[in-house]
Amino acid sequence: MPLIGIACDVRQLGAHPFHIAGEKYIDAVAHGAGALPLLVPAFGAGTDLHALDAVFAPEALLDRLDGLFLPGSVSNVEPHHYGGPPPLPDTPADPQRDATTLALIRLAVARGVPLFAVCRGFQEMNVALGGTLHPRLHELPGRMDHREPPEQPREVQYGPAHPVRLNPGGRIATLLGSDSAVVNSLHWQGVERLAPGLIVEAEAPDGQIEAASVTDAPAFALGVQWHPEWRWREHALSRVLFAGFGDAARARAAQR
Repeated sequence: MPLIGIACDVRQLGAHPFHIAGEKYIDAVAHGAGALPLLVPAFGAGTDLHALDAVFAPEALLDRLDGLFLPGSVSNVEPHHYGGPPPLPDTPADPQRDATTLALIRLAVARGVPLFAVCRGFQEMNVALGGTLHPRLHELPGRMDHREPPEQPREVQYGPAHPVRLNPGGRIATLLGSDSAVVNSLHWQGVERLAPGLIVEAEAPDGQIEAASVTDAPAFALGVQWHPEWRWREHALSRVLFAGFGDAARARAAQR
């Protein structure tokens, strides 16, 4: 069984910071990708944590992994990582996760470690490889409001939001066997300038990039803005995405 690392968020729960990952992501990696999930703590120094890269190299972690999964989060990538404007007050951030994922993404792509990035993870992938983000897409003229209705239950928030056009011949279209799908995309910020070396895999009706892959990556390297982990068993697109990621991880495990 391949070993897939899941990057953790850092959240303040009461008086203490915790490194955590949502159950829905763990379930999709374990059952959808058929892998052993390993929660990877944030490397960055925190309230009670000295920076972990002082005691081990990120390369050493990737040498033991067969895949890297980057989940969504309520926090945003801090804009100084892509030359963006200062964040608005009360914008949720997670600098310890930024310190972890941005470096791991570049290393994973270079070393051929399968990479699957969801929501914030997709935004991290774009930033790590040289792209930029727009922090408030709903304020752009002609753009849809991609945010979830906060007063609604999870079943509504994570329900189908809009269709996407899949790039014919792209990785997602090939896995699904179709050039369109309906996704549960919910986010404030999103891709502004696509990173060099990424190719668009899916677009929303307003032209917002909803998925991309690394053009010349030696292994599976894909990011989606929507949430395929949510009730993944019920949706063909989610099933093929996690299955494809799992297949790539098994291929790496066999090589190792």
